[in-house]
Amino acid sequence: MSSSFSKLRVLSVLLSLALATNVSAQTTNADLSPAQWFEQGKNAVNQRGQINSNGGRAKNVILFVGDGMGISTVTAARILDGQRKRASGEENSLSFERFPNVALSKTYSVNQQTSDSAPTMTAMVTGFKSNDGYLAVDHLANDSEKDAAAVKAHSVSTILEQFERAGRATGVVSTARITHATPAATYAHTTERDWESDAQLPSGATVKDIAAQLIDFPIGDGLEVALGGGRTQFYPNNVADPEYPTRNGERKDARHLPNVWTARGSDWRYVWNKAQFDQINPSNTKHLLGLFERSHMQYEADRANDAGGEPSLKEMSTKAVDILSQNRNGYFLMVESGRIDHAHHAGNAYRALTDAVAMSEAVQAVVEKVDLSETLIIVTADHSHVFTIGGYPKRGNPILGKAVGAGESSPSKDLLGLPYTTLGYTNGPGYVGASNAQAEGLKVFPHSPSSYTSAKVSRPDLTNVDTTAPNFMQEAAVPMNSETHAGEDVAIYAIGPMSHLVRGVMEQNEIFHVMRTASEEKCQTTECLVLRGF
Repeated sequence: MSSSFSKLRVLSVLLSLALATNVSAQTTNADLSPAQWFEQGKNAVNQRGQINSNGGRAKNVILFVGDGMGISTVTAARILDGQRKRASGEENSLSFERFPNVALSKTYSVNQQTSDSAPTMTAMVTGFKSNDGYLAVDHLANDSEKDAAAVKAHSVSTILEQFERAGRATGVVSTARITHATPAATYAHTTERDWESDAQLPSGATVKDIAAQLIDFPIGDGLEVALGGGRTQFYPNNVADPEYPTRNGERKDARHLPNVWTARGSDWRYVWNKAQFDQINPSNTKHLLGLFERSHMQYEADRANDAGGEPSLKEMSTKAVDILSQNRNGYFLMVESGRIDHAHHAGNAYRALTDAVAMSEAVQAVVEKVDLSETLIIVTADHSHVFTIGGYPKRGNPILGKAVGAGESSPSKDLLGLPYTTLGYTNGPGYVGASNAQAEGLKVFPHSPSSYTSAKVSRPDLTNVDTTAPNFMQEAAVPMNSETHAGEDVAIYAIGPMSHLVRGVMEQNEIFHVMRTASEEKCQTTECLVLRGF
């Protein structure tokens, strides 16, 4: 069977499955009869039965990580995406939700029940569970270890490093700083995720900062693609930022890391804005470094207003594939939608969900570009957030709006007589009254419905508040400066060679072993095993 035929067959099955499991974008509750609902479900199951496992080798591996993209985030983003397409939303599917293989991932780390991005990403790209703040280092290392030799002794090989050793291309893309925990775990080794530049290193440290580890990457010919934010970690403290000329970089070692990158050859390119990015020709660019913000890139909702201009996650992802595809041996690419996480920490569902939709669009664009018969694509999250979907809103009710029940025309009320939103957070900055500037009410419910007393209300009155506005901050039950991660399982979605290994409830570090199993060439000698870092 030819590669092109295989690709067409897989895409055909995907399309059939999508049609079988999704109601048309314009349908409403009244558009389907009971018999049609029944047949829709029957056809979906029949279509799944026709999907055969692809046991072939993955020449290419692409790992998409929605940072903080828990299942409630996926659900709400799916509905928002559908409603922006003028449908009720619930019947919609994000692109990766149509992948044939789905599992759950346990996100705890060695020392945390609810984890952060450093050990969770380490688990996914090395196969080893580790500790809070550790990047590609096992859990037996010391916290904030300054000694390079000690860090090296506990360093564990990443899937990116193994691809480089095998002569294959590698790339990382993120809307966060490219030195932030999730992308950094693929190429850097440290027990302190915050040592992103030498300005953060403690006195006497011999371990390299994360930005320097990216530029000085010692394996193969270095990363082919690194796109994201974080210019300040790469510029000296006496050099002005090109987009914000009144602000300088922060490096103390006087190294201008983008210049170090481009000095290696004419096909090593550096860009910092969208115009430069758009001019990059993949056919004559072997190595591309793009740093589009001093810190994190803009949220998707704000990207159009960026002074220097920024490419979208979809544009960065597809450009990365074009560059990496020039290597005939194959490639590994990690793509992170990093700002889903940041918007959740800020208690702002609008931006979190908009970035999740943008990630879905990036996944779809990549699926359409690659050959799925030889490319394994995994979409997952490193952890969840304490983000909830509650109340009993009717179908099609605006997901960012106030809860309005079936058959009702006005918002549902709580026991204080106040409306509430469908979306909320267990903790965070949206606690009591922080969601809007209105004065607090006069009723409070201390014990039972019959015992209302006159006092300040414990939550804001949202009656005249537009909760769908981009800057609205959803309410939180517990006051905190920043909303926290959550500890429940997250979903894994997979398609391509060996993707059937993604099933059941999995330890997070098993994701690495799926990617390794799918992509490895059979080793017959000790030298081969050493080369691959095993």
